[in-house]
Amino acid sequence: MSNKLTTLLKNDQVKNRIQEVVGKNAGVFTTSLIQIQQSNKLLVHAEPNSIVAAALTAATLNLPLNNNLGYAYIIPFKEKQSNGVYLTKAQFQIGYKGFYQLAMRSGQFKTIHATDVKQGEITSRDRLTGEIDFNFIDDDNIREKTKTIGYIAYFKLLNGFESYLYLSHSEMTAHASKFSQTYKKGFGLWSTDFDMMAQKTVLKLLLSKKAPLSIDMQNAVKYDQSTINDIDNTEDISYVDNTEEEINPDKERITILIKGAKNQEELDFAKGLEEVNEEFLPLIKEKQKELNKLNKE
Repeated sequence: MSNKLTTLLKNDQVKNRIQEVVGKNAGVFTTSLIQIQQSNKLLVHAEPNSIVAAALTAATLNLPLNNNLGYAYIIPFKEKQSNGVYLTKAQFQIGYKGFYQLAMRSGQFKTIHATDVKQGEITSRDRLTGEIDFNFIDDDNIREKTKTIGYIAYFKLLNGFESYLYLSHSEMTAHASKFSQTYKKGFGLWSTDFDMMAQKTVLKLLLSKKAPLSIDMQNAVKYDQSTINDIDNTEDISYVDNTEEEINPDKERITILIKGAKNQEELDFAKGLEEVNEEFLPLIKEKQKELNKLNKE
């Protein structure tokens, strides 16, 4: 697959597009892009057009694609096609530092920050106004050992306007469950680095709702966690990780019948349905153990 990326990068139309975006740095851009792909065994199998498009988006925002810096990333995701086949594509993601950098670059912010909130650090909360008072733990060693209960982002503009957004840990978990399929399946950045994604998310939500957004910041909000399907058409985007999987009504119905079986007769009825296949055997086995245990008791 890496040869496909190399071939694509030699295409005159693609070369012109890269030249248009990065100018004299086109050669360095091309070399680094190949290195980025080869350093990720999953990205090696990603559709090459999506890799180039993600990298060009980062270049347009002037955010370096270096995982150690934490500004922006190219993440491989499997996207289900209309024929049912999964195709690996590259998704563009902005890190917490990327949003911070774009905000400061706009020249409108005096201060901007996001952090976790530990148990005991909320001293009062006004349910009417929404205002929260915090008393943060000074000792980092104590703080590190204290349970995280939420996340907060804050900014203050040069004109004096300031705002913050707090989300509890449960609210953040609900957000991840709603908007990230990979989180629900137990992998991806939400699973491996929840705190980093949570801080980025609360900052992104605050900026998009309350801050005056520069063109770059508008584009950052728009393209974050998206797959750009066409190098020449940046409006042709999809949000791979946010796409709900197609629900099979028959599968849902049988699953409900098996899980809801209260006795052997109801389980046998579910097992006898024409649509039942090997896919349901683990679920049936689990339910059978549950019923056997109840009968012994």
